[in-house]
Amino acid sequence: MNTKIKHGLYQLAIALDQLLNVALNPLSLESWADETMSSRCWRQRHRYPYKAYHIVIDVLFWPFQGPNHCGNAFRKEREGRHLPPELRT
Repeated sequence: MNTKIKHGLYQLAIALDQLLNVALNPLSLESWADETMSSRCWRQRHRYPYKAYHIVIDVLFWPFQGPNHCGNAFRKEREGRHLPPELRT
């Protein structure tokens, strides 16, 4: 697949994931527009409903990315890997 198309689709998937995170809990003080739902499910995996969400998401993504999708998404968020290289610390 063309690198530009792959990059664009990946960025679109991240944007939709971030929108889903806020749209599911718009009145929560723990919703952050720049965090993906996958990362949030890992961060709050000890609480309902994120405990169940994180298991479902990990199972859905397992065939494509292997185990622990949510944990990996959380690490990517902490490392700023979704940001342009100039903005990463």
